[in-house]
Amino acid sequence: MLLQIDNLSKAYRVDDRDVPALKDVSFTVRPGEVLGIVGRSGGGKSTLLKVLRGMERFDSGRIAMDDLIIAPDADDETIRKQNALTAIHLQRDFALWTESALKNVVRRIYSRTTGFEVLPIPENPEYDQIYEEAMYYLRLVGLEKKARHLATILSGGEKQRLIIARQLAKKPKLLLLDEPATMACPATKQEVLDAIKNVNKELKLTTVLVSHLPEVHRYLANRLIWLEKGEIIADGRTDEVLKEFLSGIGGMEPLASRVNPEPLIKVRGVFKRNYLFGQGEVLKIENLNFDVNEGEITSLIGNSGGGKTTILKIMQGVRLPDEGAVLFRHEGKWVDMLVYSPDRMNVRRTLGIMYQEFALYPGESIIEHIAYQLGVKGHDVIDHARVMAEELGISDRVLDVLYNLTDMSEEDAKAVLESLGLTRDIFKELFPRFPATEARSFAEPIFELLSLDPQVLWKLPDQLSGGERVRAALAILLAARPKILILDEPFGDIDPITLREVSNAIKKINSRLGTTVILVSHHLNFVKEVSHRAILIEKGAIVAEGDPFEVCDTFLARCDVPYLKPETAI
Repeated sequence: MLLQIDNLSKAYRVDDRDVPALKDVSFTVRPGEVLGIVGRSGGGKSTLLKVLRGMERFDSGRIAMDDLIIAPDADDETIRKQNALTAIHLQRDFALWTESALKNVVRRIYSRTTGFEVLPIPENPEYDQIYEEAMYYLRLVGLEKKARHLATILSGGEKQRLIIARQLAKKPKLLLLDEPATMACPATKQEVLDAIKNVNKELKLTTVLVSHLPEVHRYLANRLIWLEKGEIIADGRTDEVLKEFLSGIGGMEPLASRVNPEPLIKVRGVFKRNYLFGQGEVLKIENLNFDVNEGEITSLIGNSGGGKTTILKIMQGVRLPDEGAVLFRHEGKWVDMLVYSPDRMNVRRTLGIMYQEFALYPGESIIEHIAYQLGVKGHDVIDHARVMAEELGISDRVLDVLYNLTDMSEEDAKAVLESLGLTRDIFKELFPRFPATEARSFAEPIFELLSLDPQVLWKLPDQLSGGERVRAALAILLAARPKILILDEPFGDIDPITLREVSNAIKKINSRLGTTVILVSHHLNFVKEVSHRAILIEKGAIVAEGDPFEVCDTFLARCDVPYLKPETAI
């Protein structure tokens, strides 16, 4: 399939003005080619894919998909044909049926006939042919041995590959991939990239690939386009365009030196087993012991499912182990986060936590977010909460549980509140927001530290660039001056230039504020750049710890991932 884009432009209406997303974009994709698209966050890459898919209209220009011409005023029939020619795989899309992998693909194949996803009955004359075709697509993505496995209990990489198989079952002429497996560990990413490479080799399927990761483009892309602020900056050989794009990365902030650091957190004798229905034991942590030193940046690395996030949640006291202790040094004594004590809330107040799926409320400005955070984590909020709890007849133990919810995900916190017969309104009484003027005084020095324009305080999250959004999320946490910052893979899908900005920001936070940082990341170069120490976790156990360069190289050697070796690229 030949794809021709001519002078494509699109703008979004934001408040009372038009914000350009694509400006006179023109390029051609040859039949069977893998075209990569790189660029900074907010540059228009995902918008372009959605326009090519027919998910969004455009303002001017023309799209030609073989014999189909799509104009800005295309009728519904033309858009329907565009949808039939294309398939898109979104990075965070895990919409799967709760049945076998094979039946998930069968449903998609049969939908070509029925228009909706149902299973064919055995009496259908094409029944065997449909199942054979489904197995063919599973083989293409390397899932033939998992055909009978329940889709919802597959690993993250297997789910990604199953979604690709379902897209192939539509028989598209153009495959659109938006950040495939960006958030995954190296081993999982390798599985997905190999599936994409095999699909292109076997089907000669024209593919447009958006990724922030240079190594992904080196491994897959025949050609590369650099899209910046909605305009094409460069179009050519993958290595040449990447070299030009990566030349924009800023310099590195130095990592603060640490002399004779002392333990701030001690994890001792932790045992934890996780079970999943249909799979049995999926994680076994046995007698886990390690320290986190005060004033250091410590990174946890390892393959997906190895226990990193579970360990972080145990350290926070959000999830309880079967046995063990997690001790925080606070005001001269050790406080066990796994056992109730009046001091535990005081320790929690010193924690700033940012999850992988960090979310900013779209209807609230950044200053409003900061006012809320100060109300939860600011000085003296615990004393105020205890006074209010006593007036409301809430015991200190229940208040301790409620305060823990402020560090949980929205979904987990909702379940606990329902079990207590409470709603989120209780937080408004226990932890009222700080006034905006006070919030601003806390925020301004942090904004200066993170090189954020003070005008960002008054903006909504959707009005920020990708880099601004990440740094604003850090500023929200830092406004309350946490002693410990816990970052669970929140930077997985940002571009290399923005990632350097984030790396420098974290090092400034560590050196100038003395903040202890615990970080989980699959970006190994990022880990090497930002960490004093790294710990490699596999299957709930520590395999290596110490110098970040040595530990990361040990991990890579154990993974054996060709996509990180330039000589294996196309």
